[in-house]
Amino acid sequence: MYSSQMLLQFLITLPVLLVSLVFHEVSHGYVAARLGDNTAKQLGRLSLNPIRHLDAFGTLVLFLTFFGSGGNMLFGWAKPVPINPGRFSRMSPQRGMMWVGAAGPFANLLIVAASALLLENLTGLGEFITLALFRVFQLNVILMVFNLMPIPPLDGSRVVGGLLPPRAYMAWARLDRYGMLFVMLFLFLLIGPFNSVFGNFLLTLYRLFLPSFGF
Repeated sequence: MYSSQMLLQFLITLPVLLVSLVFHEVSHGYVAARLGDNTAKQLGRLSLNPIRHLDAFGTLVLFLTFFGSGGNMLFGWAKPVPINPGRFSRMSPQRGMMWVGAAGPFANLLIVAASALLLENLTGLGEFITLALFRVFQLNVILMVFNLMPIPPLDGSRVVGGLLPPRAYMAWARLDRYGMLFVMLFLFLLIGPFNSVFGNFLLTLYRLFLPSFGF
């Protein structure tokens, strides 16, 4: 039996996560379009409508992890925006994918900064609004840090790939085929021995952006 507090937390968290994922994915497609690849635009993936970005299995995992952990964990994903690096006209596919990859975490960083600014400077928001804003801040910090990990096919691997020599980049890009295996291994480490490192890094960001909250 789930408590009303957990259900309220989920009803706040779900739309915040969906909106954050949408901004993350749309930013990838927007930068790709600026570089000359209109694939995402042609497929209607530059829309802010969450339904266009929902991944059925990723959404199911979101429900299972939240309620299966008693509200202590939330993990899910949206459909990746389709990118065709071969259509980049303003720079090489390698360098273009670096900027496309960086766009998603940068979008999350903007949301982190905006929500922190509101939390730090506005008073009398009420418990519900404060909780919702903090959830916006918290989830976008997690999305930003997680996606910046240099693990194929996460965004951090695109940034690393853009800095490699061309021959090394080709070998690095081929690792994408094992992407899900790498992500599952990382999640295992996140639950196990790497958990404290990841948690301490998140706590550092909380203290940096929300100094008055006393983390």
